[in-house]
Amino acid sequence: MPDTRTARRTAVVIGGSTAGMLAASVLASRFHEVTVVEADRLPQGPEPRRGLPQARHAHLLWSGGVAALEELLPGVTGELLGRGAGLIDVMTDLVSRAPSGQWFRRFTGSRHHMIVCSRDLLDAVIRADVLARRRVTLRDGTWVAGLTAHRGRVTGVRLRAASDSRHDGPHDDLPADLVIDASGRASQAHNWLRELGHAPVEERVVDAGVGYASRIYAAPEGTAALRHPVVNVQADPRDAPGRGGVVVPIEGDRWLVTLSGTRGGRPTADPERFEEFARTGLKDPIIGRLLARATPLTDPVTTHSTANRRRYYENAETWPDGFAVIGDAVAGYNPVYGHGLSVAAQSVRALGRVLDRHGPSAPGTARRVQRAVARPVGNAWNLAVGQDASYPGAAPQPPTAVERLLTAYVDKAVAAGSENPRALRGLLDVMSLRTPPIRLFAPDMLWHICFGPRKGPLSGPPLSTAEREAAGLSRPSA
Repeated sequence: MPDTRTARRTAVVIGGSTAGMLAASVLASRFHEVTVVEADRLPQGPEPRRGLPQARHAHLLWSGGVAALEELLPGVTGELLGRGAGLIDVMTDLVSRAPSGQWFRRFTGSRHHMIVCSRDLLDAVIRADVLARRRVTLRDGTWVAGLTAHRGRVTGVRLRAASDSRHDGPHDDLPADLVIDASGRASQAHNWLRELGHAPVEERVVDAGVGYASRIYAAPEGTAALRHPVVNVQADPRDAPGRGGVVVPIEGDRWLVTLSGTRGGRPTADPERFEEFARTGLKDPIIGRLLARATPLTDPVTTHSTANRRRYYENAETWPDGFAVIGDAVAGYNPVYGHGLSVAAQSVRALGRVLDRHGPSAPGTARRVQRAVARPVGNAWNLAVGQDASYPGAAPQPPTAVERLLTAYVDKAVAAGSENPRALRGLLDVMSLRTPPIRLFAPDMLWHICFGPRKGPLSGPPLSTAEREAAGLSRPSA
């Protein structure tokens, strides 16, 4: 039965990034006071911050994440579009080369959309919406040094100033009826749980050794007059090192270009070598050719912390009431798949539903939250590690039988989807995180993959004549 107690309830969210702010938005309608604790000093607008270096790289919000985000913050999509973000049709406005080499045809009639913009803009719009709520308070420039607990229940957090480098410096305890850890890859939840007497949590790491380099360009003159597509050349895990790249049109008539490579083939921060990598390092030179008429606005920035890491908190033998972990603190993914933000939004939506069904303070609610969060996490995890585990040295254990089966079957679905719109819609149901991977095995998908009509493979990227001319491409790429 839901908890019907009316005592004044407080909550703490650890981490002020997207997952943390979304969690605060959900808690603000269910608790009397919500405090967001963030180690960084958060900017007022769409500006970079020190503790989020991955924000420099391309981020995509798939339709499963868009739906969850709009449910959590009604009207936020319109606010993003008003600030220059794009809402693209995935089947029409995405020019993509699959890992196995096929170029996807640009079909119409998609049921999937994607928000494209800089991570700084996305965070700024979400942050402004959430912090405007009267029940939400921000304490930035503050570290969470640990949890406080009593009789098996987490009762709050222990704080210290982020400027205090001493681990044994003065602390300030902040009590709470519920603590949500949304602190990302740097989360210390696994250590805090051990300090409270809980057994170590099962963990799995699949690290393909991917490195990223990103750079912002002024888009070629003329592309602003049309909606230029996202252009994506995916890496092939069967041909290491796997190299890929993506061009994402973002606000301000700019292109955010992210290049990637696994061990032995990573891009660097050298400005001269950035475009050379795009021209000669990928399986198709289209990104390098697009950059020939674009004007660089920044130097390249690089990131190497890209391992897929999952902690199976939902399987823990014991779990304290009053504490739950969400977002990248549960599972961080290789950013190439663009699923992290969508999973975060879906996990927060699951948090709200559990709280509504069982009550914010009821015994067992926190464990139910952890199990509910595991569902969107698991869907994205299976898709990510099925590819990355194929790279040499990615994991001490080989891919599981289920992962090998899913990877092989996804390859078949990709081949069919590149030439058949119905197969592509089903594939995107899964890739966009709208449905679990079992959707690929539905009768209609089996039919389209095995017997459906196909239009034949494309010989190169399907850019329109207008798009080629606007980007200064005189002829199709070889």
